[in-house]
Amino acid sequence: MILDLKVVGGRVVTMDPARPVASVIGAWAGRVVGLDDDVADLPARRVVDLGGAVVLPGFVDAHNHLAWTGRAARTVDISSCTTVAGVVDVLRGARRASGWVEVAGYDHRALDRPLTSRDLDLIGPRVYVQDLSGHACVVSGDVVAALPPSALREAQRDETGEPTGFLAEGAQSAVRAMRLPYSLDDIAADVEAGARQCLREGVVLAAEAGVGGGLIGSSPLEVEAYQRASLPIRVQLMVSADRLEPVAAHEADGIRRAVPLGLRTGLGGDRLSIGPLKLWTDGGMMARTAALTRPYVGVESAGQLQDDPDVMRAAIVDGHAAGWQLAVHAIGDRAVDFALDALAEAHRVRPRVDARHRIEHCGLVRPDQLDRIAELGVIPVIQPTFLWAYGDDYARIMGPERTPWMYRGRAFLDRGIVVAGSSDRPVADGKPLRAIQFMVERRSKEGQAIGPDEAIAVEEAVAAYTVGAAYACRREDVLGTISPGKLADFAVLGADPFTCEVSGIGDIEVLATVVDGVFAHDQASFTTD
Repeated sequence: MILDLKVVGGRVVTMDPARPVASVIGAWAGRVVGLDDDVADLPARRVVDLGGAVVLPGFVDAHNHLAWTGRAARTVDISSCTTVAGVVDVLRGARRASGWVEVAGYDHRALDRPLTSRDLDLIGPRVYVQDLSGHACVVSGDVVAALPPSALREAQRDETGEPTGFLAEGAQSAVRAMRLPYSLDDIAADVEAGARQCLREGVVLAAEAGVGGGLIGSSPLEVEAYQRASLPIRVQLMVSADRLEPVAAHEADGIRRAVPLGLRTGLGGDRLSIGPLKLWTDGGMMARTAALTRPYVGVESAGQLQDDPDVMRAAIVDGHAAGWQLAVHAIGDRAVDFALDALAEAHRVRPRVDARHRIEHCGLVRPDQLDRIAELGVIPVIQPTFLWAYGDDYARIMGPERTPWMYRGRAFLDRGIVVAGSSDRPVADGKPLRAIQFMVERRSKEGQAIGPDEAIAVEEAVAAYTVGAAYACRREDVLGTISPGKLADFAVLGADPFTCEVSGIGDIEVLATVVDGVFAHDQASFTTD
């Protein structure tokens, strides 16, 4: 046998307990065929000496927004502004696309005062400023005036009762409906840009958390854009539950609603596939719309559920009955309660083995909720980098009692709960190594300890972005470990996260990313002839 690729001279950490370390990897037809002595003497078309670099399984980002990431990269960004006057100056130079001025990176906490529609009216009509969280926006007065009555009722108002232009959740969705759709060519280009960013960070599979509708959908034809795109990594698509339609299925099927043609989790191949059905039950902590059982500290509000509870519950039950794996967005503990209740009801109505449902974010989990998550076999898909980037703010609005409950690690693992790592990029830094560092040291970028009792070991944190995330995406048969028979997808690192200082893990350089046995990202020029 002639191998396509033989990798030598590295320290391979396989994440496979049956064979934890190796120094030689043999690959053929995009798969790992053997390690060490099994392949050491076989000839290969290409032999790459890694010169002592560390190899891990390619990272899996179980909750990601590729199209949004690419779009944000080409959109005027105001995240560096500190005053409203500075924002207005930036907006004056922004170009219009399809009649709209779109700006990204709004963070009310970073400015001298909140941005309002009056500020945006200085620029002209149809101005849309995206909140960093993705759960809110600020728009010009003409956009507010065009809102349907249901959305206008949700609009934030000033002391005189006038809308401020700040819109969250459902009201924001009404504005997005005015702006959408984006063209398929633009979406495809944005997806490619987002995927290349993932590739540079060692990510080999990104799960796009919502296409075709919902809070972040870009077009009703969005899946076609992913088919058009030249994908440098593997992509799994979560389909918005908005796509569920009534169907006249056979009575024995027990299906009331489905995505047209009966599409569901599992369709597709190794490069592009359909993953879970995505549902939203609440908002986000940054926008103060995550649904809590007690108000935010210093704020009267306890957030909000995303929709009528009966509507959301029906979507969960119907999606489960139609055979979907479910990815239920729930950040606040009240939303987690709702998600667990609805998932339990879905199983009672139609028992299923290995449904492998997920709660996306699972951002605030009370102690009494932990055992229930374990009993239901629910997978928390967490974003540890949120607390690295925004932990000081989140700790302040949660208070000392609730801060240790945020984006847990140790408490999940001690109950046998599979933890899946993800980024939610571009909301926060997408680097898996940055998230792994936080999971081990539990410190914000400013150095504040955030729930230190939830710290886990380096190996456990790496597992969240390899084995755990692959399991959450139902791809553990081909990803997550470097093992014979699995896809030849690896991340080659410039330092060893298991032996370096924990504080330096996030800064480890990704020297190369291998996909299908090909050095798709090769910053260190390992394959230069």
